[in-house]
Amino acid sequence: MSESRRRTETAAGSLTRRECVGAFAAAWCGVAPLPARAARPPRIACLEWTSAEMVISLGVGPVAVADTKGYRDWVVDPDLPAGCLDLGSRGEPNLELLTELRPDLIVGAYGYGLDEAPFKRIAPLHTVPFYDGTEAPYRQAETETLKLGAQLGREVEAQRLIHETAATIADLRAQFSGRADQPLAVVSMFDDRHVRVYGKGSLFQDVLDRLSLANAWTAPTDSWGFSTVGIEQLVAIGEARLISLDPIPPHVKIRIDQSSLWANLPCVKAGNARTIPPIWPFGGLAAAARFATFLARA
Repeated sequence: MSESRRRTETAAGSLTRRECVGAFAAAWCGVAPLPARAARPPRIACLEWTSAEMVISLGVGPVAVADTKGYRDWVVDPDLPAGCLDLGSRGEPNLELLTELRPDLIVGAYGYGLDEAPFKRIAPLHTVPFYDGTEAPYRQAETETLKLGAQLGREVEAQRLIHETAATIADLRAQFSGRADQPLAVVSMFDDRHVRVYGKGSLFQDVLDRLSLANAWTAPTDSWGFSTVGIEQLVAIGEARLISLDPIPPHVKIRIDQSSLWANLPCVKAGNARTIPPIWPFGGLAAAARFATFLARA
């Protein structure tokens, strides 16, 4: 159906199935849906990286994102669009700039403790609730992708993203068929004495399960799905593969390379330590597919 015909029918009171579904889903979220394929692209501002990843994955380029440098360092893919403005820190976005931008919609994820009221005075606010305990992270990423797709009039793109991500992981699972009995652990490094190890309740754990891979880290984790431990506690994983996520701060990498504690870990002595490119541990489906892809190359 042409866009002009769609507008004519809508004006006459005949909504398309896509618009009806979008209206229903957005009403569930408490925010009116944006017009499907409006005359101009919707102006979306994102308060943090997870929502930015999701919006871009659905084919919409945000006009502004909080901490764009951090996004490019930690999330990387999908790329921020050219001309995307920096809203300042994720903990304290620039309200003055946000007001000047006059967005059609503001999108932000659960977990930053921001007061919603100032943002709702600027534009409708769509909140993406990740790691709130209602669903496992991967499943919640699928749920929230559908909700955001309805909000943006991108239901088809949302369904496609869900199916393509599942297909990518299913295809990669075959590559791991000979490694199912070889556990691995995934860590982020922030200093030369501690690591963040991802386990139960993390997006990475959900992807490992879908790849039929065992996580060598079985200790309790927090509500975000990781444990922060001293490097010496990695002795517990034995000679399992150790996957470290970039970015590792340069001064930390220098100290790690010079650390006898690190060098004497069984997994390091066995040559089983690997570093892979950045993947946002608290991301959505794009992060899940990226993790599976780089894990297959490690």
